[in-house]
Amino acid sequence: MRILIINGPNLNLLGKREKSIYGEKPFEEYLEELRQRFPEHTIDYFQSNLEGELIDTLHRAEGTYEGVVLNAGGYTHTAVALADAVAGISTPVVEVHISCILAREEFRHISLIAPKVKGSIMGFGLDSYRLGILSLVEESIP
Repeated sequence: MRILIINGPNLNLLGKREKSIYGEKPFEEYLEELRQRFPEHTIDYFQSNLEGELIDTLHRAEGTYEGVVLNAGGYTHTAVALADAVAGISTPVVEVHISCILAREEFRHISLIAPKVKGSIMGFGLDSYRLGILSLVEESIP
């Protein structure tokens, strides 16, 4: 199975930014752990701070990947166009968040993406990505 992980704005700063919320491990290090944990699957990665690039990447995922794990970062709460892009593709998308967005500031409680995705996983730190991949992989097993 081919899976694409897409990270949105500021997630390039994992391991440096607000360590009490996001942890100390850079995402690239965790990505290697994921690839070792799921060696029978191809896991590609894309990160951008630009909404349009995230949208274009979702569009390109159609027909190329069997699943997408998306952490839209701050765009989760503001980006109607990104939510529309998720709704516009047939590739299943799982929304993930490192922190529990419902336990944070009130403006973070709303996800514009959540109604458009297969499911949402939050609050398990970087392990949210592993759980997102598992949800895609296990669904594909007959």
